[in-house]
Amino acid sequence: MTLTSRIKEVTKQALQTLYPDIDINLSLVAVNQTKPEFTGDYTVVLFPFVKQLRQKPDVLGKQLGDHLVASNPGFFTGFEVVSGFLNLSINDNEWLGFLTATVGKENLVEKTATGKKVMVEYSSPNTNKPLHFGHLRNIFLGYAMAEVLEANGNDVVKANLINDRGIHICKSMIAWQRAAGGATPETANVKGDHLVGDYYVKFNDIYKEEVAALVAGGMEEAVAEKEAQIMKDAQEMLVKWEAGDQETRELWERMNSWVYKGFEVSYKKLGVDFDKMYYESNTYLLGKEIVERGLEKGVLFKKENGSVWIDLTADGLDEKLLLRGDGTSVYMTQDLGTAVLKYNDFKLDQSIYVIADEQNYHMQVLKLILQKLGEPCADGIFHLSYGMVELPSGRMKSREGTVVDADDMIDEMISLSKEQTEQAGKTEGFTEDELKVLYETIGLGALKFYLLRVDPKKKMIFNPKESIDLHGFTATFIQYAHARICSILRKEGVSLNGNEGFDSLKLKEAIAPAEKKLVLALEQYSSILEAAAEEYNPSLLCNYSFHVAQLFNSFYDAHSISKAENEEKKQLRLMMIIITANTLRHAMNLLGIRLPEKM
Repeated sequence: MTLTSRIKEVTKQALQTLYPDIDINLSLVAVNQTKPEFTGDYTVVLFPFVKQLRQKPDVLGKQLGDHLVASNPGFFTGFEVVSGFLNLSINDNEWLGFLTATVGKENLVEKTATGKKVMVEYSSPNTNKPLHFGHLRNIFLGYAMAEVLEANGNDVVKANLINDRGIHICKSMIAWQRAAGGATPETANVKGDHLVGDYYVKFNDIYKEEVAALVAGGMEEAVAEKEAQIMKDAQEMLVKWEAGDQETRELWERMNSWVYKGFEVSYKKLGVDFDKMYYESNTYLLGKEIVERGLEKGVLFKKENGSVWIDLTADGLDEKLLLRGDGTSVYMTQDLGTAVLKYNDFKLDQSIYVIADEQNYHMQVLKLILQKLGEPCADGIFHLSYGMVELPSGRMKSREGTVVDADDMIDEMISLSKEQTEQAGKTEGFTEDELKVLYETIGLGALKFYLLRVDPKKKMIFNPKESIDLHGFTATFIQYAHARICSILRKEGVSLNGNEGFDSLKLKEAIAPAEKKLVLALEQYSSILEAAAEEYNPSLLCNYSFHVAQLFNSFYDAHSISKAENEEKKQLRLMMIIITANTLRHAMNLLGIRLPEKM
C-alpha cells in the first residue's frame, strides 16, 4: 500500500472515530503532496467534510491532526492546519521503509488484476498513403495508453484497423493505372506506401485539371466536380470492387501489399506493435448485415433512392447516412461492423478508439446507433479524443501533398540528435554502432515525448529543435539524468538491479530537504500511474518523469554520493538514485521511450 493510500485509510478511520454517527466515504478523502511553501509532506483536504460534519475547517483540522498523530505515533511526527488543509509530516523511518522495500523489487509497480478486457485501437491508417506526421500523435498516444492500462492490471489488446477499401483507395488505384506506366516499389526504388501515396496526390492533380477544363468549356464548377472523368472512374471502380470484380480486386491486393510492407518498416522504426489487425474489407459486409437488421427492426429507414439512414433528430443530432443508394457502404457502415466484430472476438469490457477530435461527432453517432440497435458492444465504447498536431508552417493536407511523412520526420529527428551530440562533443568512448543506437534513442525519444507531454485534449504545434533541447522539458533532459545516474553507479560498482544489502540500513540523522523531495516524488509514482490510466492521459507520466529528473539534479547538486558524510548517508543516497533510475525507466518505457546508460 502506498503512503497516500495509507493516509487515506487512517484519515477515514480517524474521522469515523471522531464522528461515529456520520458515514465517511473514502473516495472523498483527498490527499496531495504538501506545497513546498508549507511544512509537511502530505496534505489532507478538509473542505469535503466541513459541511457534512458541521465544523469549521480549522477546528476540524486540529481535531483530526491531534487524533492522527496520537493514534499513529510511528507514522506521523506532527501536523499544521492552513486554511482548510491539514499538512502532515511523516516519520523518516517510513521513507527509509519505502526505499528498502522498493530498491530490490523486480516489478517496480504491482497492480492487482482488474479482470477487465480492454482493447485500444490506434494508428488505423488508410492504404492510399504512407503514415504521415499527423498519425504520430495517434500512434504514440494509443501505444502509451495500452501500456499504462496494462500496467494498472487490465488485460489489454492493442488493435489496428486498416482502412483498406473505399473511394480514397480507388483514387490511388485509378491514378496509378493512368500515370504509373506499371511502376512498382522495386522499379521506382520507392518505399511501397510512399509510391501509392504519390498516386493519391497525382489523382488530385489530374482531378483539378479536368475540373478546370470543364469549367473553361462553360460548365458550372459544382457540376464539373461531379462530371470530371477521373472522379467518375474512381466511383465506378468502388462499385466494381464491392461487386467482387476480379481485375479490380487483383490490383487492389497488389497495391495494398506494397503499402503493408511499408507500414511494417515504419512501425518497427517507431517501436510500436499490435496484437490484432482488423481490415475494413473484412468488416464492411458485417456492417451491411447490421444495417439490414436495423431496417427489419424499424430503427433505420430507406429513402426513395435506396439509401439507408437513421433519424437522430430526437437526440439533438441529425439524419445519418448508413448505406448509399448504389449499395456501397460508408465509413459508418464498416465502423458498425468493426465494433461488433471486436466485441465478439474478445468479449470486451471496454473498447477504446484513439481518434482525433475532428471525429467527435462521428464517434458520438456510432455509439448512439449501436445503442439503438441493442448491440452489447455499445456501452463499452470510449472515444479517446485528441487535438490535432500542426507544424510551425501550419496544417498538413494529404491530397495536396503538403504532409510530412512519418519516415521523413523520424530521419530528421535522428539527424538532429546526431548534430546536437556531435556539437556538444559527447561522442567520445562510443563505437560507430553504439552512436547509431544512441542517435536513434535520443531522436525518437524526443519525438515521442514532445507529442505525449501535452494533455491529449489540447491541440499542439510540434517544433523539432525544441523537442530535443537538452535543457528543456524534453525526453533528452530525462535521458541525460538517467545516464548520469548510471555513470555514478558504475563508479561506485553498484548494480541498477540488485538491492546490495540495503535492508539493514538504519538512519542516524534526519533526511535532508533535497533528499526528502526526491524520495517523496518517487513514492508518488504508483499514484501517478493510476491517475494516467483513470484520466486516459499519458502526459501525466511525462510531467512526472521530468519533475523527478529535475529533483534528482537538485539533490545531486546539493549532496555528494561518493563523498557522503558517512556510510549510512552514502547507502541512503545510492538507494535513492537506483530507485530514481528504475522509476524513470519504468515510466518512460510505458511511453515507448528508451533511456541510454551513457550519453
